[in-house]
Amino acid sequence: MKTPRKQQGVVLFIALIVLVAMSLAGVALWRSIGTGVLIAGNIAIQRGAVTSSDGGIEAARFWLMNQTPTVLNTTQTRAYVSSWDERFDATSFNWDTLGSTPTSPDSAGFTTQYVVHRLCSLPNAGHNAPNQQCLTLSVAGGSSGRGGGSYGVLPLSGTTYVYYRITSRAVGPRNTVSYTQSIMY
Repeated sequence: MKTPRKQQGVVLFIALIVLVAMSLAGVALWRSIGTGVLIAGNIAIQRGAVTSSDGGIEAARFWLMNQTPTVLNTTQTRAYVSSWDERFDATSFNWDTLGSTPTSPDSAGFTTQYVVHRLCSLPNAGHNAPNQQCLTLSVAGGSSGRGGGSYGVLPLSGTTYVYYRITSRAVGPRNTVSYTQSIMY
């Protein structure tokens, strides 16, 4: 009769090593999926901030279009500066006291504010005042042909438009802050 050989447990040892390796691979996969979801969420928040900030630009454009030249020649208490303020920094600007009144949160949870700078060197003076330097667009007028699609659309010759810089700030979820600038006349 043959005596049974003693088992040495090599298979058990290899199985435990494979089990540990598979567990580590599972944890790494779980962490990478979690990181991917966080990155995707952050990108979505960032895009929402930029979209909401565009709403601030549009609100400032609407405000600009409804102002008289007298108002636009004078620095206002909030949200409007009648000179370009070359030291303006949106990140250190006092939005609470000098920016526009914050909007109600939109569907993504962002509030927006804006500030408008007239692109002129001297504050509280018209664009054609002595020593005033403004970034302007002067229209020379269009052709008088009636056959074109744009007949009657161009302004009269000699019209001057002053440029404005609009800076919008959107603040929302996860302490997200987005700044957007636009220049328009």
